[in-house]
Amino acid sequence: MTVTWEELGWERLAAGVGRCRLPGWDCTAGLVLGEGTALMVDAGSSLAEGARLRAQAEELAGVRVTHLALTHPHFDHVFGAPAFAGAQMYGAVGVDAVFAYERGELRLDAVRNGLAVADADEAVGALVPPAHLVSGEWTLDLGGGRQVLLANVGPGHTAHDLAVLIPGAPEVVFCGDLVEESGEPQAGPDAVPSRWPDALDRLLSLGGEDALYVPGHGAVVDAGFVRRQRDALATRFGVS
Repeated sequence: MTVTWEELGWERLAAGVGRCRLPGWDCTAGLVLGEGTALMVDAGSSLAEGARLRAQAEELAGVRVTHLALTHPHFDHVFGAPAFAGAQMYGAVGVDAVFAYERGELRLDAVRNGLAVADADEAVGALVPPAHLVSGEWTLDLGGGRQVLLANVGPGHTAHDLAVLIPGAPEVVFCGDLVEESGEPQAGPDAVPSRWPDALDRLLSLGGEDALYVPGHGAVVDAGFVRRQRDALATRFGVS
């Protein structure tokens, strides 16, 4: 018998598209099904969490996860990536440098935010950079008429923000932490506040008024929410 999204605690957003909210940091992970393919969006905060995500995704898809897109290089979104060995991995240009040269900072951030030291050390030791780096837009053909657009819309929340757009009715946009619903958007030392409103303008131009916007943390929102958050960030950081 085929398992349903709901039975595994996932939220179905559109045909062949869903997401789950992970415990701990309320981080979103997404799944897009193609024909004999499956794309994960973000990978969780540890190898163990990544392995659980992969197992659930493959139960839903009926095939192995073939592609992984990382929305930005923060530990709660990328530390599970090594559990997806064999999948084609995508990230915004610059994520490779973060993985290569800023592992210490990633580890410290994870531990400071409550990840067990052993889990952080295991993940950092296993991280490999994405093989595919997106500088503008990249269309993935997942088969069966399913195409997905990867768009480097940053900088904003970080210098390396990637959005994932799935056309359909409705269109679904995975925003990473450019959009947050369950709390105020977080601007850490790697944020680029002066460019963040522009990144949200690009998100809105990609998805349009009727899309579902999936934040990095929190409930799915609409274009109006994204626009209000864009304006609030512009006021907060003193940019237009």
